[in-house]
Amino acid sequence: MRAKAEDLRRDGKKIAVVPTMGALHEGHLALVRHARARADVVILTIFVNPTQFGPKEDLSRYPRDEEGDLVKARPAGIDLAFCPSAEAMYPPGAQTFVEVRELQKPLCGASRPGHFAGVASVVTKLFHITKPHLAVFGEKDYQQLAIIRRMTRDLDFGIEIQGVPIVREADGLALSSRNAYLSPEQRLAALSLSKGLAAAEAAYKGGERDAKALVAAARAPLAAEPLARIDYVELRDADELSELERADQKAVLAIAAFVGTTRLIDNRVLGG
Repeated sequence: MRAKAEDLRRDGKKIAVVPTMGALHEGHLALVRHARARADVVILTIFVNPTQFGPKEDLSRYPRDEEGDLVKARPAGIDLAFCPSAEAMYPPGAQTFVEVRELQKPLCGASRPGHFAGVASVVTKLFHITKPHLAVFGEKDYQQLAIIRRMTRDLDFGIEIQGVPIVREADGLALSSRNAYLSPEQRLAALSLSKGLAAAEAAYKGGERDAKALVAAARAPLAAEPLARIDYVELRDADELSELERADQKAVLAIAAFVGTTRLIDNRVLGG
């Protein structure tokens, strides 16, 4: 992969990479199409990264369908797919990690210690291997996107990071590979995340700026749903992810909740 990327760069081609963990859905394909419109060569990476899963998380059962993923991705516009093994990505004795110290602490970082060190490290490796000019990520994983942007800036990667808006089902549910875990009843319950965000956004558009009021509006549908268990609902600065008392600047309202045993995330950017 590295040799191929070097050849492409030597030929003057603009490379875009779309890093994924596979189990592709329309949200991933939107990333590929975004990259296709902006680069000469689009590389899709598929790698279920073990270092971003905690000891009690779903690494072993995370959905995998490499052949099906490639069937979906080719018409969307990929030129190359890089699908390494864990053994190739992490040689024996590997012990080096990349951390974005402050941005990794709140939100999902508080609930999943070590998760974002795994994310930042594997993305660093994928960047070194695929040598892109442009990398495309989804805005559903808002904290991840913020961390990768900061890491890329801080470490002078010289790669443009672009985010693509959340892709949703017609009823508002944010697309996620983990939606496959949900029973029909749980899927209905999962709508409480997007309903909460919609309620908070409506309050914001109506002039509400108090963080506690906006969070309360977002929490209400979740609290009323017996199959949902809230991990967090927080209003944070859109860039620094610091806590806000008021949404007087660009902010992100972020939710994580368990529906059954499945942890789902969603967010809405307010202002800016």
